Order: sequence, then C-alpha cells, then structure tokens
Amino acid sequence: MFLGHYTGEIKQNNRLPLPTGFHALVSDGVYVTQGFDRNVLVLGKNTFERLYQHITSLNIADPLARLFLRMFLGAATRTEVGGDGVISLPESLAQFAGLTNKVVIVGLGDYFELWSMDHWEQQKVQLLDFQANAQRFSAFNIAAR
Repeated sequence: MFLGHYTGEIKQNNRLPLPTGFHALVSDGVYVTQGFDRNVLVLGKNTFERLYQHITSLNIADPLARLFLRMFLGAATRTEVGGDGVISLPESLAQFAGLTNKVVIVGLGDYFELWSMDHWEQQKVQLLDFQANAQRFSAFNIAAR
C-alpha cells in the first residue's frame, strides 16, 4: 500500500523520483491523471483498471458522466517507472496541479497524489481542523474490527 506523505523534487523534463517504498509497488508502470483537488492522481495498473471498469459503466447520456469521463480518462496517460524509481509527468498535468519544484507525495492506499506545496498547505488547513473534521466525517460508517 502507498502510505504516508513525503516531499519530492521535480527534476528536468518533469521527472519525479518516488519515495523508496513506492518503487516496488509501481514496477510495471503507472497511470497519471487529473485529480479532484487541483492535484495529480497516480495509480498502479490494477487500481486504474478497476476504476476504469466502474467509470466506463456510467451512462454516457448523462452530461455529468461525460464530464467525469473527460476529466478522468481524457487527462490520463500511462508512464513507465524507471529503474531508479523516477516517473515522467506530462506537462499538462504538472501545469494543472501547479507542480514546479517541490512536490508533496501523499499515499492513499491503492494510489497516491501529487500536490504543489501551495495547494498542499491549503489542504492541510482543512485536515488539521479537528472540530470541523468531527462534523465532516461523522456520517462515514467507520468501525475498527
């Protein structure tokens, strides 16, 4: 699983070295696409294919479904992971998310996100608001077993 958060640095030609623990999890390449929060989603092959099956089962007569297809699949691309654990990001996705130099890499289990430092700082404000979070997440049915 992709867990934790790390700071990385984008090198020349939008090349991003991944955290060491992520290398083995993406040895067969990754899919990168536009995230929902002005970030980039990076998904392994199996995770992308599972999401693809769900997404392509949406009713394409629904304008929101088409919009989602364009956002998620229209921006997606497959990229190899070098032996040194480096991925190349498309310029369009790097620009969308404001990824220029320092990048925050956030592991979310089956996938991870790439954030610009500025956008991550804005996200952290929400994450650290414990009073609001208790309210926001109270509807989730989360139980430790």
